[in-house]
Amino acid sequence: MFTMRGTRRGLAAAAVLGTAIAMTGCSSDDPLGENESTGEAANGAIVIGSQAYYSNEIIAEIYAQALEGAGQEVERRFSIGQRDAYIPELESGAITLFPEYTGNLLQFFDAETEARSPEDVYAALGEALPDGLTVLEQSTASDQDSYTVTKAFADANSLTSIADLANVSETLTLGGPPELAERPYGPTGLEDVYGVQVEFSATGDTTVEDLVAGTVNVANVFTADPRIQTDDLVVLEDPESLFLASNVVPLVSEDIADEVSEVSEVINAVSAALTPEGLIALNVQSTVDQMSTPDIAKQWLEDNGLS
Repeated sequence: MFTMRGTRRGLAAAAVLGTAIAMTGCSSDDPLGENESTGEAANGAIVIGSQAYYSNEIIAEIYAQALEGAGQEVERRFSIGQRDAYIPELESGAITLFPEYTGNLLQFFDAETEARSPEDVYAALGEALPDGLTVLEQSTASDQDSYTVTKAFADANSLTSIADLANVSETLTLGGPPELAERPYGPTGLEDVYGVQVEFSATGDTTVEDLVAGTVNVANVFTADPRIQTDDLVVLEDPESLFLASNVVPLVSEDIADEVSEVSEVINAVSAALTPEGLIALNVQSTVDQMSTPDIAKQWLEDNGLS
């Protein structure tokens, strides 16, 4: 199985570029600490990393501020590249806490996994992680593929789940990147798992725009896309786990999880409070409201009684 995080991020790249640049001010100029020795952080600080992705950096900043509020010393190493770059840093102990996504992380360590549901993926991930790394409690918030419709279309056809699409009388046209046509969760998977037949339109970078315009009536959209809120879209539930679940999950050094219980308690409380709708709202604050990452994190912690 493959995921399309990179493709989906491209949909919002133009809108978020200025925000991403603005947020680099709170990130280290040397995110992997290449000018420092690897291993434990100086003074025993908890070293928090993030991907070079605004949504991931917001979660990392929430972790950082929550831990600082609990009296922990924190070092930020944000805007690191892909997993090939930061997983070795976690394994070495140079980074001790990182916001991750269950499905994508599981596939990094086990490309042949057959786990799909949130519970199965989380369990499989615990088994697949290398020695020295573990995960804390996963959040209900996710950043994964979905089938999404406009609220007007959902209301008109009483849609809450992908299965409900089988009852729609009009022709269904699915929009998404060209490669979706060959993905296991594309048109073939949709028919095999849910009995839903669709025509396919390769909409590429204009998928959401085509959905809103009515050129397509079902679209492959990532679940944390801020346009779900701003364009009044509805993510259809996936009861048969057609898509690989990819919930937000803290990836940590086992030393942190085992020896500093307060860290686990603080971060697990964040995970419990972070919802799918809440993650979308955070992304809207970044891309639309142009709030800084520290301000977004501070407000979220206050709103959820975690500051």
